[in-house]
Amino acid sequence: MPVRHIAAGPAPARQGSAPPGAEGPALEVRQLTKVYPNGVRAVAGVDFTVDGGEVFGLLGPNGAGKSTTIGMLTTAVTPTSGTAYVAGHDVVTEPLAARAASSVVFQDSVLDRAMTGRRNIRLHAQLWGVPSTSAARRTAELADAFGLDALLDRPVDTYSGGERRRLEIARALVSEPRVLFLDEPTVGLDTRIRYELLDLIGRLRSRSAMTTVLTTHYLDEAERLCDRIAVVHQGRIVALDSPAALLARLGPEVLELRGSRDHQGALALLRARGLADGAAFSVGTTLTVPLAGSAREAADTLAALGDGASSFTTRRPTLDDVYLQLTGSSLTGD
Repeated sequence: MPVRHIAAGPAPARQGSAPPGAEGPALEVRQLTKVYPNGVRAVAGVDFTVDGGEVFGLLGPNGAGKSTTIGMLTTAVTPTSGTAYVAGHDVVTEPLAARAASSVVFQDSVLDRAMTGRRNIRLHAQLWGVPSTSAARRTAELADAFGLDALLDRPVDTYSGGERRRLEIARALVSEPRVLFLDEPTVGLDTRIRYELLDLIGRLRSRSAMTTVLTTHYLDEAERLCDRIAVVHQGRIVALDSPAALLARLGPEVLELRGSRDHQGALALLRARGLADGAAFSVGTTLTVPLAGSAREAADTLAALGDGASSFTTRRPTLDDVYLQLTGSSLTGD
């Protein structure tokens, strides 16, 4: 499927990596590809650039290629081809420098549950070469910011799921990374704890100029947290823009038609009367149509059609609609 919107021109000429802290993008990714030995093409040539301080989302279902992309950017997975730079460092030729400039919270917990929270943070700081005095100061700051003060000296095995996630993010931040990768950070959490964690992640950007890269299949998370979103489908980026711009593709209102025997006929009639705009898409027996005219006119038109539609409603579009339009079954009405 072709990319619908992406500003990712040719890769710039490079004479080696920029020094740490130099001006420039936090991430530069060009034609990054991963093909596994069994022939599975998990990532099929993705391009994007992320600026310093940006919150950037990789959005898609399980199996879309998000986690593999994060694996390559964090040097855990070796790319098959293409290039990727983290804070100016090539992830293949300078993996240690790229890793030192970033930190990652994996989808699956890597905490040692037998240790206390404080010991988990201290160990991470030691591995990243953070001086002990700086690590102690950072631990106190992060414990206060993340509400962990009363938990730090307890074994992690006694923490709730949400408390462990907060500790994992605090642990990742003790090294003061330029880029923080959050791979599906709220998977498995109940709704209340999930929203508490989202609020915490949202506050991170006010504390520093750190860049955050978030992978998720929860569209509300992406809309709430991200400056820009790359929609990933079958290893490719099929759209890249701000949440507002992605929503604007569908206009102010969409119509949902359920149970129609003739989606193409209904869509053709709406188009002929100037009431439908953009690419309609269907999921099961439901047709979703971006509206160009009034909802009342569209409803009257469908009522007059009388093709057996069980119901139709109008509503504001969501990122779910954007994703389904990009990756689902589209109808052109031609």
